[in-house]
Amino acid sequence: MEVILLERVAKLGQMGDVVKVKDGFARNFLLKRHKALRATKENREKYDGMKADLEARNLKAKSEAAGVAEKIEGRNVIVIRQASESGQLYGSVSVRDIMAALEADGVSLNRQQVLLDAPVKEIGQHRVAIAVHPEVEVGVTVTVARSQAEAERINRGEDVNSRQEDRDAAAEAIAAAGEFFDPEAEHEDEEAPAETAEK
Repeated sequence: MEVILLERVAKLGQMGDVVKVKDGFARNFLLKRHKALRATKENREKYDGMKADLEARNLKAKSEAAGVAEKIEGRNVIVIRQASESGQLYGSVSVRDIMAALEADGVSLNRQQVLLDAPVKEIGQHRVAIAVHPEVEVGVTVTVARSQAEAERINRGEDVNSRQEDRDAAAEAIAAAGEFFDPEAEHEDEEAPAETAEK
């Protein structure tokens, strides 16, 4: 089905573009949400009459979105979840969880504005894009941790996914390997000089 876009749609086109899309996408998303019109002769004429009004409305919405974007840009929200020692979550962090964390931080969004490709399934910092307007995108950092204290450690840049014993064992192994391969180091298994005196 061919449609005329009434606003910019990501990965599809700009306002006024005539694009060919699947019938279901057009009916269930674009037409239903008033983002497009069917590309008929009557609708093309209708669009030409509405164009100035649509552009003015879009410009106003874009400037309002830019103000909201300044407040959101660079925010760091914390989501607390249970996870294994290796950092794998028992479950995942979804769009709904990110929206709730942002709402607790004073930012109200709808589901379509949070651009999360796949649910978050491990502890750490994750960058998530927020589309406050079809033409204005900002990024927030979502810190997923097992506790508030761990979230603070992650935000400082510490690696919390491996256990302290594992890090200590790895450090000892590296030190032992360095000592083993050091030609100047004295090793216990070196042969002592043979004694020549015989009885």
